[in-house]
Parts: sequence; structure tokens; C-alpha cells
Amino acid sequence: MTDTEVLLAEESQPAVKRPNFLRATIRRPSALVSLLFLVIVVLACLFAGVISPYSPYAQNLDAVYELPSVAHPLGTDSLGRDLLARLLFGGQVTLSGALIAVVVYVVLGVLVGILAGTAGGRFDAVIMRFVDLMQSIPGLIVLLVVLAIFGSNEIAAMVTLGALSSPSLIRVVRGSTLAAKTELYVTAGRVAGLTPGQIQRRHILPAISGPAITQATLFAAAAILTEAGLGYLGLGVQPPQPNWGNLINDAQQAMMIQPWMLVPTGGVLVLVSLALGLLGNAIRDAYMGRGARSDQQEQSWKAIAPRAALADQRIAPDGEVLLSIRELSVALDEGATTIVDRVSLDVRAGEAVGIVGESGCGKTMFVTALLRVTPPGSVVTAGACSFGGIELMELSEKSINSVRGREIAYISQEPISSLDPVFTAGQQVAEAVRQHRRVSRRQARRIALELFAQVRLPDPAAAAARYPHELSGGMAQRVAIARALAGNPRILIADEPTTALDVTVQAEILDLLRELREQTGMALIMVTHDWGVLADSCERAVVMYAGQIVEEASVESLVSAPRHPYSKALLESNPSEVEVGVRLPTIPGLVPRPGTWPTSCRFADRCAFARDDCRQAPIALSQVADRSFRCLHPRTDDVREKAVS
Repeated sequence: MTDTEVLLAEESQPAVKRPNFLRATIRRPSALVSLLFLVIVVLACLFAGVISPYSPYAQNLDAVYELPSVAHPLGTDSLGRDLLARLLFGGQVTLSGALIAVVVYVVLGVLVGILAGTAGGRFDAVIMRFVDLMQSIPGLIVLLVVLAIFGSNEIAAMVTLGALSSPSLIRVVRGSTLAAKTELYVTAGRVAGLTPGQIQRRHILPAISGPAITQATLFAAAAILTEAGLGYLGLGVQPPQPNWGNLINDAQQAMMIQPWMLVPTGGVLVLVSLALGLLGNAIRDAYMGRGARSDQQEQSWKAIAPRAALADQRIAPDGEVLLSIRELSVALDEGATTIVDRVSLDVRAGEAVGIVGESGCGKTMFVTALLRVTPPGSVVTAGACSFGGIELMELSEKSINSVRGREIAYISQEPISSLDPVFTAGQQVAEAVRQHRRVSRRQARRIALELFAQVRLPDPAAAAARYPHELSGGMAQRVAIARALAGNPRILIADEPTTALDVTVQAEILDLLRELREQTGMALIMVTHDWGVLADSCERAVVMYAGQIVEEASVESLVSAPRHPYSKALLESNPSEVEVGVRLPTIPGLVPRPGTWPTSCRFADRCAFARDDCRQAPIALSQVADRSFRCLHPRTDDVREKAVS
């Protein structure tokens, strides 16, 4: 089979589907227990007439204030009525009232939130001013007015509660919609010709479903408490009809005679509210990607080796492959839109590898996929990533956390944004130290100060006491590096670590990274746009374009004699290579967006050397000596005079 046939066959393979966050929710023990409890309570209330042999209104004055017994499992009240029967039938009233409020809350919140987020402009402004107005209205007073007008009308009260509370969901849904609109997979959907309605149904609605379900679950707990509160105050359904609120009122009046009555009546309300809260938190964690995993990965998960078992592997011999990535692909839109396409790379102990390319080529998505921290909406669809014999893509979320920071650390390109504004720099680094080294708070603070000194922060104690907004860009980057070093990682991934820094601070950060590599022996993966940074920090260079590696070689070989036209064009557009007064060369056109990539050479439309055969079929990587390139007509006649010094 030819290389072209292999590539075409690989492209026809089905993609791994993105994990369903509802399935991921069920896999969490707290969520599963909460959901089972809620299902049992709801079913018990629905089938109250079957479960309880007593009517909730049946009185027996010979059996008042009885403790639990075989005849009355939860005892009786002041009129000898069975407490279990009254709890179950009262649950029908309380839960149905809460359901009405939740339905109104969700319908208004989701519809208005999506409309405001997608329409934008004046319509969005009007909606949000109306939302602000509704949130300024005292809801309890409005609820009391409604009850005064309609009497003890449960439906009117719950509809009002849902409508008054919907602004909070409108804001959440609107924010999620605005964020989803900027995602690449939504843009790819527009490019593919999807209508606005299709985009909302297929892309926007799934994106907001997680936050909406979480908010609805938490509101359900509030609605149950509100309905019970109205019953407790005598403003809801009237006795002798039971609801959980007036049952608690009855129990309170009998507290001195029979305190047991408060246990089942108040207990069921507390447990149901707690279960809804835990379920909402679990759903939130699941849709944010915490603990989510695909069915295919579920079949092959295995626990990561204990830290002690890896201790003898910490110092790897030079040249040993630490990280081996094979055919790694990342996609958006449930695997439909590929953004990193079958990338393979080896990183050896102590080696510094630079990844260079224009914005939108997939560099950041590739390195974040190694630690499975890609943004929401993206998923690793294929490939393997082996670290020390451990397959990272098959690990559970708990196990991969044993790798993040402790074995492979990451520095983002926006250090200020990566620091929590609520905590000081020292607290955040000490937290990472305690997480990875399992030491006391005092020891963690001491190690944090040592790390601050190691990254050459002047006056480490003063820097540790500062909040992120009090740090300069260079200081924030040093704090981020110190936090990354908290676990003594074997590989450090630095994503544009010098982008927002001036030239002097940039040189200091690069010197620091070089010095840390020499001291610790860790490997470095550097993502950058700057060839000067690449040449100063790395031994091997990887050029990415439109989700693919188009050339890989030693930095010296690549800079002195690039083979791929894209590498050549990038080098020629480097300002440091152009004489003063000469117009800076640029690469015509833009990097094609994901979803619009040609099946042939992806650089052909911007390449000055493209021929007809470049546009006919996928281009495989060619290996020549110690370098590889993805080009049918590599540059061999324009060796550059200036090599890396």
C-alpha cells in the first residue's frame, strides 16, 4: 500500500466520540448516590397509595404521638395520623410545586438566554436591562402579593417563583452562548453551510446544556425549600392537606411532647436538598471535563504506577525517549472538525524541542492535549501518548492528575490569567507544593520561597505576599514557572512563555529556563512564534501548519537550510533577518480554518513553489537523514548563509 493510500485509509476511520457529560456524571459516586436517593423519594411519593396502607387524613386518637413501630414505621402525629403516609402524600404536593417552578425557570432562562446571546446588539441590551430590573425586584414581596391575590394557589405561587428566578439562568445561558459563538467548531459549521437554526440546535444548545442543567438542579433545591417554607408559614396548601412545610410546623408545635416528629419531617427536606446540591456540583464538574472519559477509553483504563515505583526512573539517561506521541489527533464538534491531525513526536530526556508556526496551526491544542486539558468542546479523537511506559490517553482523571505537574508541567502563555486573583502568589505555589510533595503547610511555604529564589525573584518573601494584580509581567511569569517546578517535573511545556514580555525580561526568562534545565535535567517543549527564542532555547525544531507537522530537524539544520517552503517563508519573514530599510517579506493569505483544510498539501494555496501534483492527494512525511518534511518539491537550492550561532 502506498503512503497516499495509507493516509486516505486513516482519514476514513471513525472518530472517537466526545464523552457524554451525563454519563460522566453518573460515574461519580456522590452523583450516583444522590440520583438514586432522589429517584427513590420521587417514586415513593408517586406510589404513596401503594406503599402506605393509611390515608394521610385518617385519625386515630388512641395512637397519638407514637414512636416508630411495625404498624407505623415513622410514628404518628398529634391526631394519630400515620407520619409516613403524610410525608409521602405531602411530597406529592411539594415536589409537584417545585417541578412547576423549575419548568418555568428552565423554559424562560434557556429561551431568553439563547436569544440574547445569539441576537446580540440592541436586542441583547434590552433583554439584559430587563433582567437587571427583574433581579432588583424583591422576590419574596412579589410572592406574597401573588398569594394575597390568588389565595393559597400553589400553581400561581410556583409559576411566579420560577419567573422571578429565571434571570440568573438567563445570564448563565447568555454567557455560555456568547462563549460558544466564538468557538472554532461554530465557525466551521457556518463555513460548512449550516443554517443559524442548525447551529443553535447542534452546537449552541449542547454547549449550554451543562451549565443550564447545573443551575436547574440547584434551583430545584431552592424551589423545594421555598414551597416548604410557604407551607410552614401557612401560606401554601392548607391543613389537613399535607406538604413538607406544614408537617415541619406540626412537628415544631409538638417538639416538647414528641421531638421525634422533627426527624423524619425535617430530615427528608434536608436530604433531598443536599442530594440536589451534590448532583448539581457533579454535573458541573462533568461538563467542565473533570473526570469525563469516553466509552472506548473506559475499556482500557489502567492505574498509573505509584510515585514510589517511578522514583528510580526520575533521572533518565540522556537520549532516552521520555514522551512518545503517535498519530495524535484533536477535534472539535464531537470529532467532526479536526484541529490537530495525526501528529507524532518523541521527546528525549534533557532535550529541548521547539514547536513553531503561525497562530491557528494547532500548536497549543497539541501540547494541551498531551495533558488532556484541551478547551471544552474539543476531544482527542485518535493516537497514543506514552510517558515512561504509561499510556496517558487511557488514564482516569484521578490517575492523570498524578502526571500533571508532578511528571509533566505546563506554563501557559498568559501567566496573570493563570493565577487566581483571590490568593497570593506564595499561597498558590505552596498549594502546588503540598499537592505534589505531600508536605506540611510550613514545609510547603519554605519550599515555595526556595522556588521563588530558584526562579530569581528579587525578595522572595515580598513576592510571595503579593497578589497577581500586584505582579509585573516578568514576575508573574517567574511565579508561573515556580509553580510548574513544584512537582519536580521531568518535562516542562512552555506555551509562548515570553510573548507579553519586553526584550530584557524575555532574555532573562530564557536564561532561567536554560539554567533550570541544566540544574534539573528536565526536558523542555517550547511553543513559540519567535525564531530567535527557538534558536536560543532549543536543539530540535518542529514546524506545524494547519494541524500537521510539515518539517522536523535540528534547529541548526532547519535555520541554515529549510526544506519545506513554509519553513523557508517563516524564516524569511523573521524581522531579525531583514536589513534596515528593506520591506519585511510576508506570507500571502492566511492559515486555512479547521474544517476547510484541503485533502492535499495544505500550504499549496500560499506556496510560491506549488505544482499540480501538490493539489492531488495527501502529502506524507518524507525522512531524509536526521530530518523529515512534508513536501513533494523540497527546497534544496537555497541554503541560507547564516546559521545558528
